[in-house]
Amino acid sequence: MAKNRLYHDFNNINLNIMSNENKSIHEFEFELICEYFSGIERQGPGSPEVTIKALSFIDNLTNESHIADIGCGTGGQTMVLAEHTQGDITGIDLFPAFIDLFHVNACKLNVQNRVKGIVGSMDNLPFQSEELDLIWSEGAIYNIGFERGLNEWKKFLKKGGYIAISEASWFTEERPAEINTFWKDAYPEIDTIPNKVIQMQKAGYIPVANFILPENCWTEHFYKPQVEAQEVFLRKYKGNQVAEELIANQRHEALLYSKYKMYYGYVFYIGKKL
Repeated sequence: MAKNRLYHDFNNINLNIMSNENKSIHEFEFELICEYFSGIERQGPGSPEVTIKALSFIDNLTNESHIADIGCGTGGQTMVLAEHTQGDITGIDLFPAFIDLFHVNACKLNVQNRVKGIVGSMDNLPFQSEELDLIWSEGAIYNIGFERGLNEWKKFLKKGGYIAISEASWFTEERPAEINTFWKDAYPEIDTIPNKVIQMQKAGYIPVANFILPENCWTEHFYKPQVEAQEVFLRKYKGNQVAEELIANQRHEALLYSKYKMYYGYVFYIGKKL
C-alpha cells in the first residue's frame, strides 16, 4: 500500500514549482519521500512466490513477447518476471529515482539487454495499439483507478493478450468503521472481489484467475524490512516534519493491517483480452 500512498501523497503537488535556483519545499519533499521508498526492495505488498504464481496462469509467452510492468517502482517484481520469462520487458514509473534503481537491479541480473525502465505516467503510455502480450501491475493501478486502467490499457494488448494486476480489495461485505473509513479515504474504488471480477469482464477481459496475496506479503516482505529502514531514516532526518509524518503514517498502516487483515488485502486479478 505504500506505493499507493506515495502516489496519493503527491497527487496534488506541482513538481515544476521552481522560483529560483534553490529547491522549492515541494521538490525537497518529493525527493525525501522517494528516498525512503527507494530504500525498500518492494514499494508495496508482494513476494517473488506470488509473482511467479500469477505468471503461471499466463500462457503463450515466448522470447519475442513484449511485456510492460506499469508502476514498476524499483523493479522488485519486474526482475522476478525477467527470471521467468524470455521476452522484452519495459518498466514504467513516475519517479526517476525508482527507474535509476530499476536499471541497477537489471544490471545485477544481467538482463539489461531486454529489461528497460522509463520514466512515464500510466495515463499516457508510450506503446502502440496491440503491441503488448502482457501488462503487469502490482499495487499500482490504484493511481489511475482499477476500471479506468483496465479500459484504457486494453488497447495496448494484442488479442488474446493478458493483464495481471494486484489490487486492494475487501474480503467481506461489512467491516469495522475504522478500517472502512481509512480505505475509503485512501482509495474510494476499493471493492469486493466479486465486484472487481465483474469490472474486469465488463472491460472486455475473460477473468482467468484471482487469488488473495498471503499475509507474509505484508508482514515479511513489506512491513518487516521497513523497521530498520525507518530508524535509520529518522536518525538521518531528525526534526524533519515530513520525514516524521511519513514514518508515523507507515507505522499506522502496519498497525491497521495487523488489526484488520481479515477484512482486506491485495488480490491478484488475471484476465485475457477477448
